[in-house]
Amino acid sequence: MEKLKIAGGYPLKGTIKVSGAKNSAVALIPATILADSPVTIEGLPEISDVQTLKALLEEIGGEVSFGDGEMRVDPSRMISMPLPSGKVKKLRASYYLMGAMLGRFKKAAIGLPGGCHLGPRPIDQHIKGFEALGAEVTNEQGAIYLRAEELRGARIYLDVVSVGATINIMLAAVRAKGQTIIENAAKEPEIIDVATLLTNMGARIKGAGTDVIRIDGVDNLSGCRHTIIPDRIEAGTFMILGAAAGDGVLIDNVIPLHMESLIAKMREMGVPIETSDEQIFIGKAENLNAVDIKTLVYPGFPTDLQQPFTSLLTRAKGSAVVTDTIYSARFKHIDELRRMNANIKVEGRSAIVNGPVQLQGAKVKASDLRAGAALVVAGLMAEGITEVTGLEHIDRGYSSLVEKLEGLGATIWREKMSPEELEQLKSS
Repeated sequence: MEKLKIAGGYPLKGTIKVSGAKNSAVALIPATILADSPVTIEGLPEISDVQTLKALLEEIGGEVSFGDGEMRVDPSRMISMPLPSGKVKKLRASYYLMGAMLGRFKKAAIGLPGGCHLGPRPIDQHIKGFEALGAEVTNEQGAIYLRAEELRGARIYLDVVSVGATINIMLAAVRAKGQTIIENAAKEPEIIDVATLLTNMGARIKGAGTDVIRIDGVDNLSGCRHTIIPDRIEAGTFMILGAAAGDGVLIDNVIPLHMESLIAKMREMGVPIETSDEQIFIGKAENLNAVDIKTLVYPGFPTDLQQPFTSLLTRAKGSAVVTDTIYSARFKHIDELRRMNANIKVEGRSAIVNGPVQLQGAKVKASDLRAGAALVVAGLMAEGITEVTGLEHIDRGYSSLVEKLEGLGATIWREKMSPEELEQLKSS
């Protein structure tokens, strides 16, 4: 295992390119199961979640090649083989295999997913959708079993707005008989991305990106070529890094429309921002003011950017309240930031950040993907050396992060952990 070391205080300057969207990739790859001929996806990020999904598709008989961000999947020989645990437990989004396999084979057996530990993220809305389409759903020895004689279109109202449930129901419904209507659907750009792929494969979908999606089922889907959208969370992380420690950072391959809630809050803080068609420039940020944020479903402030933004707020003057309405347990980074001299306290679903403070380098641990990003932001601002463990979380969502930050002038590197450090990490 490795640890990440960051020498803070070096100004970041230059251009950094955003990779393809992780939250799209983990749904687009399972969607290829629904086709009867090869599907090619371009622009995929080189992250561990993509490699895990590649291995899972190969496990059920898919022929998969992946290199230079391009994945080609031949699903023609896939079979509905149970995937009870193993690789499934490595990522939360393995639940998309349920909808895709149910849509194609009318049955699936998938272990309960893993991923970041962010508190309860129930899949009850997914199951509600599958049952409405005609599937019998049972939990047997820690795995979800789905069985259907046939899938029939239905009207499905989601009790809570859920990206995962919206996509999973879409995957199952595209090959169901008749029309499916998903009401109170999520509107995230990743949903439009998945709908675009499915439409290119021959699906009939209307309303993706609105709160009502209509799907007319088809008998067969065929292969196609699809280019993934840029990762708005990675773009947002780079924008925050630019404001935290930058001296003029240009973020390339970004859709500014997807970033409006973050842009608004950063401008409110006093960060100079310029946007163009596919780029965002973050000017040198001085005399930042504290702002309150509340995470909401898209197009509100993303929960995935709450943690890195909290690190930025330690530089701002005044008191800021950060409220996460999506995941109640998404404050595990706060204790680590406190180790670095941050003045933050947690009260229920909110964190109160008082600043400005000068962060100090320390040994810290990433508890989840975006907490890892928050600690990298903090390390770049801190005096001295910051040492981050738990890199397996960061590697799940950020492609070539060290190399990208080195390109901006950061002093950042990976080191192998000693046996003593590994033992200490296991006991912590």
